[in-house]
Amino acid sequence: LLCVICVGMNVARASEARILRMEPLPQDGQLTMDLDVALDLSRSVLDVAEHGVPLYFTYDVQITAPRWWWFDKVLVQATLSRRLIYNNLTQQWRVATGDLFLPAATQEDALQVIKQVRGWPIAPVDRFEPNVKYEGKVRIRLDTSQMARPLQLDARNRGAWAMTSPWATFDFSIRRAEPAK
Repeated sequence: LLCVICVGMNVARASEARILRMEPLPQDGQLTMDLDVALDLSRSVLDVAEHGVPLYFTYDVQITAPRWWWFDKVLVQATLSRRLIYNNLTQQWRVATGDLFLPAATQEDALQVIKQVRGWPIAPVDRFEPNVKYEGKVRIRLDTSQMARPLQLDARNRGAWAMTSPWATFDFSIRRAEPAK
């Protein structure tokens, strides 16, 4: 019985993620999104990152307008990718969004940057009618399709690499601007 318990404890744990908070905000003519995410990466994924293999995390958001006569109309589909990189030579973690690199002192600091998104521009505000309720959903996933090809094949065979949060739903409306008095 003890052997069975020990073997069960060594089974690779899958990575998990979930959206903790999402807040759509209109700012400067753009609809922006603030997100807080809980990430629990498996030891095998963290080991690969510590050996210098970049990890790609992709946030997906979809906003729809309900229609009574047909399927909901998709107004916005947006993605944001962040890359987690460890440089073995300098022993420094970096998080990249596009061409912007942000250095981090530790792995925990780098993951904290991945876990928080602030002011992500989703769409122009004029795409939405004032005082109409819109529905949206957001998720985060470990995007193995952006990794090197040999690692993509290996990642498909491991459950530890399959990390996608469930869709978290939200609703919002854009308020009509009050006329100045």
